[in-house]
Amino acid sequence: MPVISTAGLARTFQTGRGPVEAVRGIDLTVRTGEILGLLGPNGAGKTTTLRMLTTLLRPTSGAATVAGRDLLRDPAGVRERCGYVAQSGGLDPQMSVREELVTQGRLYRLPHSRARERAEELAAELGFADLLDRRTTALSGGQRRRLDLAMGLAHRPDVLFLDEPTTGLDPAGRADLWDVVRRVRAEHGTTVVLSTHYLDEADALADRLVIVDEGVVTAEGSPAALKARHGCATLQDAFLAITGRGPAPADSAPVAV
Repeated sequence: MPVISTAGLARTFQTGRGPVEAVRGIDLTVRTGEILGLLGPNGAGKTTTLRMLTTLLRPTSGAATVAGRDLLRDPAGVRERCGYVAQSGGLDPQMSVREELVTQGRLYRLPHSRARERAEELAAELGFADLLDRRTTALSGGQRRRLDLAMGLAHRPDVLFLDEPTTGLDPAGRADLWDVVRRVRAEHGTTVVLSTHYLDEADALADRLVIVDEGVVTAEGSPAALKARHGCATLQDAFLAITGRGPAPADSAPVAV
C-alpha cells in the first residue's frame, strides 16, 4: 500500500504575463518506509510539488492521497500525518530551542506536559539536549537544521518532507543530518521525501529517485539503476543525461529501472 499516491497533480500560477505551469502533471507513488529523492533543475517544480503534498498550496488539478488521507477532501488529516521542513526554516529568534519545540507540539494539540516531554525526547534523539535553553539565534547552521528537523517530527508523522535540508551546511553537518534521516526511518519507519540539489546526497540516502523537469516526471528508479540505464559512473552524469543538461555517454545502453 503506497503512503503517497498522486495522479495528474498540477499547479498553475497566474502572473501579470499570463499563466505559468509550475507543475504540469505529476504521477507519483511512494512506498511506506521509503526514502525517496526528488531531483530536478532549478524551476523544475520540486518545491511546488512538496508544498502541494503538504497542503500549503492547493493543486490546480489532479488528485493525491498522503498517509491514507485525500489531499483535497481531508487536508487537516494530511497535516496531522506529515511533517515538513522547508528550505529556509522558520525559527523565532526570540525563542529558546525548548520553547520552539514545545510550541510546535502544542500546535499539533499535544497536552503541554506531553509537548515538553516530546521536546526533550527529540533533543536527545537528534543530539542537541544541551541546547534546549539556548536562544535559536545562538545556534550554528547545523544545529538550526537539526532543530528544524525536530520540529517536523514533533507529532511523530508518518511522512516527513524535506526540502533541501542540508543547503549551506559544511560536509560534517551534512553527514550528521544524513545519519539523523537514516535513523528516523530505521527506528520509526518514517517515510521520507527528500528534495535536494546535492546528487551525492541523493545517491547516499535515497532508495529510489524521481527526476522532475519542466513540471513532469522524466525518470525514476534506484540510483544504481539510473546510472546503469545511462551508462554513467556517477549520478551527476546520469542526471545531466536525463535532463539534457549534458552529453550522454556514447556507449550508453538502456537498462530497465
